[in-house]
Amino acid sequence: MTTAPDVRICFAGDSYVAGTGDRSGLGWVGRVVAAALAGGHRLTTYNLGVRGDTSRQVADRLGAELGPRLTGGDEHRVVLAFGVNDTVLRDGRVRLALAASVEALHHAVDVAGAASVLVVGPPAVDDDAQNVRLRGLTDAFAQECAGRGLPFVDTFGITLDDATWRREVGEGDGFHPDAAGYAALAAVVEPPFLAWLTAGYT
Repeated sequence: MTTAPDVRICFAGDSYVAGTGDRSGLGWVGRVVAAALAGGHRLTTYNLGVRGDTSRQVADRLGAELGPRLTGGDEHRVVLAFGVNDTVLRDGRVRLALAASVEALHHAVDVAGAASVLVVGPPAVDDDAQNVRLRGLTDAFAQECAGRGLPFVDTFGITLDDATWRREVGEGDGFHPDAAGYAALAAVVEPPFLAWLTAGYT
């Protein structure tokens, strides 16, 4: 049996990566990492979630943050998860236009360099108009990832229809759930995350 490689992973994104609102302190990142560790993966993980960041802000800071963390180990990997803040209206305009969001994703993938990249799309929120914009952003991110041969996890459709997610987001600040909501989100991300980790193992 081959020993699992020593993998260094950075989770770069916004408040959902940081687990904002989850009183258990785990968020979806903590849950999928725990599942991977329980499955025998050897991981060193770094949470680079910043509340309020747009896709462009994540991409702009990514190089400085990856440099000191993706050293050593056998494999380097990056999970990118952002987009909700792009679709927030300020003074009647979205914070980041759709084309700029896609360009930010493109830039973030380039910054990741030789590291393997997994992209996790944005979840639904408690606002129907914003959800329309998030559906469009999800489709655009999925198309960009397909064009670059990158794995993409669509969380929007499932969270839009998930009763637990919608209830907790609605009872919270309209964006972030508590522990049960993050557990529901982690259940969406975990299978493709584990498959991505396993890819390339011998």
